[in-house]
Amino acid sequence: MNIVAKHEILIVDDDEALCEVLSDVLEAAGFAVQAVPDGSTMFSALARGAFSLVLIDLRLRHEDGMELARALRQRSRIPIIMLTGKGNEMDRVLGLETAADDFVMKPFDNRELIARIRALLRRASEVGMARATRVDPVGHERYRFGDWVLNLTTRKLMRASGEECVLTYGEFALLEVLISAPNCVFSREQLIMRTHRSDADAIDRTIDVLVLRLRRKIEVNPSQPRIIQTERGSGYRFSADLVRC
Repeated sequence: MNIVAKHEILIVDDDEALCEVLSDVLEAAGFAVQAVPDGSTMFSALARGAFSLVLIDLRLRHEDGMELARALRQRSRIPIIMLTGKGNEMDRVLGLETAADDFVMKPFDNRELIARIRALLRRASEVGMARATRVDPVGHERYRFGDWVLNLTTRKLMRASGEECVLTYGEFALLEVLISAPNCVFSREQLIMRTHRSDADAIDRTIDVLVLRLRRKIEVNPSQPRIIQTERGSGYRFSADLVRC
């Protein structure tokens, strides 16, 4: 009999009562769960175990959840969801700005939280499947633009010198859509539909944040972008020379 391993989720929150509620909700949905109160224990837990996703509270008592997400993203591609108690759009933008992949407001609806987690795990699994099923170097789909080489098969962005630029799932999805039609303008609505197919509540500002993050990573001067350009009132377009390699 085949035994399917459970996805294990790491909760980073110093509110013990909330951790208990989250643990009950996630375990009832079939996940394995571990909760820790701070960044130090988060990194210790990640070093010991194989987690599928991390939930981080945006406002911990003695630490900045945004800084923890940034630090984690520098070390790992593990999916990250931010939790926050404020219900305004700016918190959502700030949460995504940290290199998190999604954002859930407290008090959260249990079904929504589970749906967000499953959607993000599904996207992460699709990336893993691409890596597992397309390993022949001859068949790799690579594109060069400027000083960058984008490998759609391994889903990696590398400098010509060999240094990797780590992208979140959202950043990679956006770049993949933009290069699919160089010099064509994509509206924010089109980009939302193509990059957030399972997230009906994605907002226009989410795309702006992803573009900002991509520019910071790949542009020589993000304030004067030459690769991803803004078409005022219309959207964004990929304007660099793109060569299949």
